[in-house]
Amino acid sequence: MAKVVLGIGTSHSPMLSTPPEYWHVRGEGDKTREDLVDPETGDTVSYDELLRRRNGRTVTVDREAFKEQWAACQRGIAELSKTIRDLNPDTVIIVSDDQDEVLFEDNMPTFSIYWGDTIRVIPRTPPETAMEDIKASAWGYGDKEMDVPVDSALGQHLIEFLVENEFDVSHSRYLRPDYMYGGTIGPNGYVKKTRVTKPRAHGVGHGHSFVVKRLMDNDPIPIVPINQNTCYPPNSPTPRRCYNFGKAIRAAVEAWDRDKRVAVLASGGLSHFVCDEAVDRMAIKGMMEKNGEILSSLPRERLQSAASEIKNWVTVSGAADHLSPEVVEYVPVYRSPAGTGGGWAFMRWT
Repeated sequence: MAKVVLGIGTSHSPMLSTPPEYWHVRGEGDKTREDLVDPETGDTVSYDELLRRRNGRTVTVDREAFKEQWAACQRGIAELSKTIRDLNPDTVIIVSDDQDEVLFEDNMPTFSIYWGDTIRVIPRTPPETAMEDIKASAWGYGDKEMDVPVDSALGQHLIEFLVENEFDVSHSRYLRPDYMYGGTIGPNGYVKKTRVTKPRAHGVGHGHSFVVKRLMDNDPIPIVPINQNTCYPPNSPTPRRCYNFGKAIRAAVEAWDRDKRVAVLASGGLSHFVCDEAVDRMAIKGMMEKNGEILSSLPRERLQSAASEIKNWVTVSGAADHLSPEVVEYVPVYRSPAGTGGGWAFMRWT
């Protein structure tokens, strides 16, 4: 019988593939944003309003500290990559989310499993007019066009098992032949204006391609890509649903009549685009203590926008709670006085 032998959690921010001398540029860019989420209230606010709400408790941005923070993140990525190589699982289930990539509001499933034979990675190609920090980070989501092998048999088994166990999962077996995707998101919830993405070539999402490039070094183990709609209301799963989804994934693996060793990996998070150490540490406490009630009760107003990717970790914690958890690195990074940035984290269950 198959079994889950490894759990992994990794951040996948562009900052992780951007030299630290460019980190402050992203902080300057935050000052023009109108879509930042105040983690304490869940309100969507401008940068200036977020700064005002800090009520004098501004953050000192230490550009020298960025160098060590960047180094700590690289150590975390390298250690997780080594862990995957050393344990050498037969398949890696990657739980991540789509952010205006191939899923839009013409079709936005809560849970979706891809089970084609392969899935394409298409490198990002920023325009010449893009800021230097954007150009410097693109490689982290794939620098080589390639077809990544998919464990389609496990994908099909997961779908069938989960449906039998009352999870109404969507599925896909192929990307469009021309790989052209575009559409709109919002307005709804924290997304206050309609966001339009013009059709452009896109393969597997950033959360999955980051793993292929940064943790597998373009030499991928067969994967099963899972998308959770963590980001966009009204059908984003609750933390409790994600935790139970993770437990059902492990039950599915253990019910599979194949002699395979499976890893389950969360890609994304922790808090961003506003760094919220309180909710990060709450989630880490729940994972380290294998406390499903803490993880299921994470405050939903703090899990909006990109901070919602914490729910990917909640799912993997449910799938890997029979293993021993370890925080490899947790690096809270503040890139502006208003506290924008993120909690970059790297964790494993062995």
